[in-house]
Amino acid sequence: MFVDSHCHLSFPGLHERIADVRREMALARVDRAICICTTLEEFETVHALACEHAELWCTAGVHPDNEGVREPTADDLLGLAARPRVVAIGETGLDYYRLGDRSQADMAWQRERFAVHIEAARRSGLPLVVHTRSASDDTVAMLRSEGRAGVGGVFHCFTETAEVARAALDLGFYISFSGILTFRNAEALRDVARWVPLERCLIETDSPYLAPVPFRGKTNQPAYVPHVAAQLAQLKGLSVEDVADATSRNCEALFTRLGPAPETARC
Repeated sequence: MFVDSHCHLSFPGLHERIADVRREMALARVDRAICICTTLEEFETVHALACEHAELWCTAGVHPDNEGVREPTADDLLGLAARPRVVAIGETGLDYYRLGDRSQADMAWQRERFAVHIEAARRSGLPLVVHTRSASDDTVAMLRSEGRAGVGGVFHCFTETAEVARAALDLGFYISFSGILTFRNAEALRDVARWVPLERCLIETDSPYLAPVPFRGKTNQPAYVPHVAAQLAQLKGLSVEDVADATSRNCEALFTRLGPAPETARC
């Protein structure tokens, strides 16, 4: 019934208890989840999860905040994207939150990495999973210039302004909301969520981070994504079932390789 469009089940705290995570997903009626790749070194682990478990799919990409890891080429990403059960390129994007002593000019390596992912998405026809933090102007500008050939995708774990949301929607992207939507100090984000059309909304956990109320401070997991749906339903004056159905359809429309969970997954 629910789809967690963004989780990190290869991370500590979840990977070693994957049987429990899957069991709790089933109890919460979360029938599918997308495991997000953050480094090339991590890909085989993420891909194995998708191949071994029928309700899981995965992506191929290198997170913008990861340094000291293998740098991807477009051909690297295209090779991984051709593998079974890979539904998107990413997560990718720009993150200037932890600049430290560096300037935005010093982050050219991030912009180059992002451009590689955009190229891979264009050539593969797969959507981009976009991470942006303290870098929305550059993120949108790059998608407008580099992605002008029609690249689409999702702005995941959205925390930006209505102006950024409008720009993302104009570019053909979806907006994904996480447990942050339930936080007491997130009224501005709730205002954005009220405004974004339901047909362009996704829901996610970003597990193991950002557990929604009433689990805030605990390890997040896909079984908690119904709480995000419940908050979004309240904001839009809809039933949770309506939001679950709509966001599941949206996932299927965006991630066209995503299908109903088969009885067994084979790679």
